[in-house]
Amino acid sequence: MATAILKRSRCAIYTRKSSEEGLDMEFKSLEAQREACEAYVASQKAEGWAAIRERYDDGGFSGGTLERPGLKQLLVDIEAGLIDVIVVYKIDRLSRSLMDFAKLVEVFDRNNVTFVSVTQSFNTTTSMGRLTLNILLSFAQFEREVIGERIRDKFAASRKRGMWMGGFVPMGYDVKDRKLVINGTEAKMVCMIFERFVALGSASTLARALQSERVLNKRGKRIDKGFIYKLINNRVYLGEAVHKGTSYPGEHDAIVTRELWDAVHAILKESPRKRRAENRSQSEALLKGIIFAANGTAMTPTYTRKGERLYHYYTSMDLIRNRDARGSTGPMRLAAAMVDGAVIAEMRRIIGAPEVAARVIAAQGADGSHMDERAIVAALKRFNDLWEALFPAEQARIVRLLVDRVTVGPNGMAVDLRNHGIAALIRDLNGSTSKEAAE
Repeated sequence: MATAILKRSRCAIYTRKSSEEGLDMEFKSLEAQREACEAYVASQKAEGWAAIRERYDDGGFSGGTLERPGLKQLLVDIEAGLIDVIVVYKIDRLSRSLMDFAKLVEVFDRNNVTFVSVTQSFNTTTSMGRLTLNILLSFAQFEREVIGERIRDKFAASRKRGMWMGGFVPMGYDVKDRKLVINGTEAKMVCMIFERFVALGSASTLARALQSERVLNKRGKRIDKGFIYKLINNRVYLGEAVHKGTSYPGEHDAIVTRELWDAVHAILKESPRKRRAENRSQSEALLKGIIFAANGTAMTPTYTRKGERLYHYYTSMDLIRNRDARGSTGPMRLAAAMVDGAVIAEMRRIIGAPEVAARVIAAQGADGSHMDERAIVAALKRFNDLWEALFPAEQARIVRLLVDRVTVGPNGMAVDLRNHGIAALIRDLNGSTSKEAAE
């Protein structure tokens, strides 16, 4: 007698659960889905069905995408010819998108794989089964879109009530009980950035200063110009919540005042070109009031314009007042950038000389003050890096603190420093550092 050999069908069980649906909910967990599928496969044992050991689970993944690790591995094994039947609890576990599911069915058909839903009995190899499948998928996709609209509406309603709806926490705040609460240390830094932007009028200059001072943002990264612009345009610091460009009163407390916000945005309304021109014109007058010709005549900042460019000079008052300069010595007009550069280079050379620190330390107590020797050395070393980050007004103040007079003659330039200027600069630097640490 001939015995019929039953063909063995290798069944792969696939389970999926979205994070918003609750991975641990009873009857909806991955394990509950697997148990139902295993029971169905066992009921088909007479047909030669047997579940394979490999698990294809996707916990916390949406059915609206095919980018799921468990599904990707399932497709790899299908292409390798390791699977005959795919068993799921419901068809929307495999996909909620009609277009995506059509792609999956194409892969199944190419590899002679049958698709079975435990709670929705149909056969994908027949035209009626395909029609039923498309109808069910259409409703699944409709359900997903309705859920998405409901979530968006809930988000908009919550923002209108001023609630914090998650995302990256802005510097100056922490999240507690799903609400924004002020972080005191970071809030002072936010106010400092707003105030210094008003003083400087330049995000680039402020960014260089903050980088030189090693100020970091909430993520521990260096602050750049882009970060500053995002910060000073973030209405959360006014205590507001914004949704699609519209502001609503927030549940959280404000960090900056309306007056400070308005002062910042009054500057932002000016054209960047105008602000750059103002900063440049300020920086070119670095030696105003302390530069003289060899005959004692003061030299004053002037400029000429060629097209849209400004060229800055220090010009003798004799030339400006049309005086007879035949008896004078030295140039009547000098390029400001050249003179400023020479004076700054001389300042840096003197401050960087080792004997200068030794002289300041040796002179301790002469004026009734005393500074730590290590603080003196550290301040002098820090000056070179700090100088480039200073905005024009700060640079001009330091020059006047250190330089008493600049004299320009036919044989070159002489820079007279103030006797106690370097010590005063060190006290200034250490004093500001101590103040920042105390705050």
